[in-house]
Amino acid sequence: MVDISTNAPAQRKKGGASMRTRLPPPRRLLLRLASVAGLVLLWQAASTYRLSLGLVTFANTPPPSEVFEAALALAHSSKLLPHLGSSLMRVFGGYLVACGLGILLGLAIGRTKWAEDVLLPPLELIRPIPAVAWIPLAILMFPSAEASMIFITFTGAVFPILLNTIHGVEGIDHRLIASARSLGAGRGAILREVIVPGALPSIVTGLAIGMGTAWFCLVTAEMISGQFGIGYYTWEAYTLQNYADIVVGMLIIGALGMASSALVRKIGAWAMPWHAVKGRV
Repeated sequence: MVDISTNAPAQRKKGGASMRTRLPPPRRLLLRLASVAGLVLLWQAASTYRLSLGLVTFANTPPPSEVFEAALALAHSSKLLPHLGSSLMRVFGGYLVACGLGILLGLAIGRTKWAEDVLLPPLELIRPIPAVAWIPLAILMFPSAEASMIFITFTGAVFPILLNTIHGVEGIDHRLIASARSLGAGRGAILREVIVPGALPSIVTGLAIGMGTAWFCLVTAEMISGQFGIGYYTWEAYTLQNYADIVVGMLIIGALGMASSALVRKIGAWAMPWHAVKGRV
C-alpha cells in the first residue's frame, strides 16, 4: 500500500512550478480592479505631466478625465446604439460563418492527407495577408459595402479557428481511434465520439482567439464605407483629430472583444465539463 501522506510533499514539489494559488473570488475581483485602477492612474499622471520617455511621449495624449467626458457625451447621444448595433451585426455575421467553415475545414484537413494536400497550401498562402489588404478586392467582389465589411471580419476570425481545429484533431491519441475501431465504431461514430470531443479544447481556444481577431479587424472593415459602427466612429474621430473620441472607440472595441471572448470560453467550459485547465488550484 502506498502512503499518500508521505508522497504528498514530493508531489507538491514536483508540480509546484505549474500550480497557481487561487484567491477567493472577492479578493480576485478586487485585485483585478486595482490593477486597472493603477493603469488609469499612471495614464492620468503621464498625460497631466506630459511625460516623454524617449520614443514614447504623452504630450498630446488625452487624459482619462477627457476620455470619460467624451464617453459620457457618446452615451447620451443618439449615435451609440446605431454604432453598437452595426458593429455587432458585422462582427458576429463574419464570426459565425468563420466558425462553420473553419471547424469543417479543420476537421477535414486534420483527418485526411488528401484534404491537407489540396486545401492547406492555398489557405496557408492566404493566411498572412492582412485584413487591410483585402479592402480593394472586397469592394470589387461583393455587391454591397455591408457584405464587404462582414467578409473582412470573417478573414480575421477564420484562420485561428481553422489552425486550432487542425492541431486539436492531429493531437488526438491514435490509440483511442484504434480502440474505437476495434469495438466496431464506424467513421461517423469515431468522428462524433472520439475526434470532436478530443479536439474540442483546442477548437474552443481557436473560437476565443477568432472572436478577438474579428473585433481587431473591425476598424479595417468599417473603413470601407461607413456611417455607423464603433470602428467607423474611431476612424472618423481620427480624421477629425478628436483624440479623446479615438480612445473611447478603442476602449469600447476592447471591452466588447474581451466580453465576447469570455462568453465563448464560458460556453466552451459548459460544453466540456470533463476538461480542467492544468496548473490551477
